[in-house]
Amino acid sequence: MPPKKDENDTRNIGKYIELAILLPVSTLIGMGMGYGLDHLFGTHFLYLIFMVIGTAAGIIQLIRGLS
Repeated sequence: MPPKKDENDTRNIGKYIELAILLPVSTLIGMGMGYGLDHLFGTHFLYLIFMVIGTAAGIIQLIRGLS
């Protein structure tokens, strides 16, 4: 039996909400990891590097999710 229209709409909404949250969360996680490493090693630049890595990972996952 095919899924009902309401179930299909709910799945689509969930998928697009997941994609909308993916990029900011991955950026924040990367920045948090960099901030933690900055604190651990006493540096002041790792948060920027890890923020860029997190953003790149989020964009890659976003492209995969849209494909």
